Amino acid sequence: MKITEIINLPVGVAIRWDDGEEALIDFKLLRNACPCANCSGESDLFGNKTFGLPMLKTENTFQLNSFHWVGHYAIQFVWADKHDAGIYTLELLRRLGQVEEMDSKDTEKQKD
Repeated sequence: MKITEIINLPVGVAIRWDDGEEALIDFKLLRNACPCANCSGESDLFGNKTFGLPMLKTENTFQLNSFHWVGHYAIQFVWADKHDAGIYTLELLRRLGQVEEMDSKDTEKQKD
């Protein structure tokens, strides 16, 4: 599984995969799924999960400034509020794209 193209659009990140699948991941979903220890928690040896201090979410929280590849397996997003600790694996991005696709199909069914 590889990303062949990724584009930062005004509403989200568009991704094209090497198998031809395409996804548009909304910024809010992407940011709320941040996998860093502060946002998603960190488990200790006993399985207890701890979180960092809650972040005040503002308009800048959901604005993407840039992104960087981390090797061949992940992408690091840099948000307008300077948060950049999340390393989003390709597997996570694929799942998030599928969530967006399922949500848009549900919305279309409700319109019918």
